[in-house]
Amino acid sequence: MSDIAERYVRLAHAIDAHSEGFIDGYGGPQDWAVREKRDPQALRAEAQALLADVAGVPEPGRRAWLDVQVRAMHTMTRLLSGEAIPYADEVRGLYDIEPRRADLGALDAALAELDATLPGSGPLPAREEALRARLAVPRGEILRVAQPILAELRARVADRFGLPGGEDFSIELVTDRPWSGYNWPLGNLRSRIDINTDLPVLLPALPDLMAHEGYPGHHTEHATKEALLVQERGWHEHGIQLINAPECVVSEGIAVNALRAVMTREELEAWLTGDLAALSGVDPEDIRTFLAASHVKKALGGVSGEAAMRLHADGAPEAEVLDFLRTYALASDARAAQSLRFIQNPNFRAYIFTYSVGGDLVGAELDRGGADAYARLLREPVTPGQLRA
Repeated sequence: MSDIAERYVRLAHAIDAHSEGFIDGYGGPQDWAVREKRDPQALRAEAQALLADVAGVPEPGRRAWLDVQVRAMHTMTRLLSGEAIPYADEVRGLYDIEPRRADLGALDAALAELDATLPGSGPLPAREEALRARLAVPRGEILRVAQPILAELRARVADRFGLPGGEDFSIELVTDRPWSGYNWPLGNLRSRIDINTDLPVLLPALPDLMAHEGYPGHHTEHATKEALLVQERGWHEHGIQLINAPECVVSEGIAVNALRAVMTREELEAWLTGDLAALSGVDPEDIRTFLAASHVKKALGGVSGEAAMRLHADGAPEAEVLDFLRTYALASDARAAQSLRFIQNPNFRAYIFTYSVGGDLVGAELDRGGADAYARLLREPVTPGQLRA
């Protein structure tokens, strides 16, 4: 079994040569990182052979995790070979989850509740945009405001879950990206967080963004697993992160629930309307309104997935999908266009479901096991199927 991880890493790089961005981060041996195009049919056979050999891995947790990961790699080789896979089957094959359709009745009910929550009169999207404009942090102030947020989050994570010695990350402001924030694992317990400033960065969303990408979200998970699984156990498959694989469901679930894992809703509101409002010069009442609206908008969490299903499964025209996003995501033209760009991206077209499904799976795990359950997810390889069980 000593070569299983090397074969896994080499196959991932061969797939990435055809589908750039398949590898999200790699910090392992550089002589394994051979990124050259090979015949997709040969890669498909290689994935099949690796899958058969994974069945012989003696450690149950390692074996189960590798099994679903390699199945996703096999699905990728089928796509690279030109096989036409229905969109829903693509989601299942890559992420080991079921894609979801939204209940339009529930969405309409949420919009009606939101209408009573947002101040002013007139169309809901315009009212929300007006609120968002009052909550935006100027681009030149984002990193200054983020620093005390990160300091508090890091202290809570270190106290509650522990952090490996030497972990660290940098933050950069970027533009022209399809996402709002991104964590790039760099290896050696390091990562880089990019914050996209194409659209305004809102103060009430900044703690969640920093928790999601940093503490105790993506950075914390990757650094912890690198220290415990790669450095201590020698499971080098955890030294590489794949964007189109079931690990992302659990990883996004961890990140979606990251702020909840270290701070109650009441603590967050007090922090935002107190110290952080004073730091940024934002009206605390606007923050309270935004938080109330955000709580209602949780019922709209399936909008992006429904938009992806309409686009890729139903073949709906872009204009229709944009109109759907403007209506049910309360998105401005710019935000609707960014959402559409995300679900059109080859690496993210099926990825969109990792947020809602992963968030629900990990959220249910936290409901059952609290901080201990979250700590296990940070430290151990877990599959979506194991969370469903």
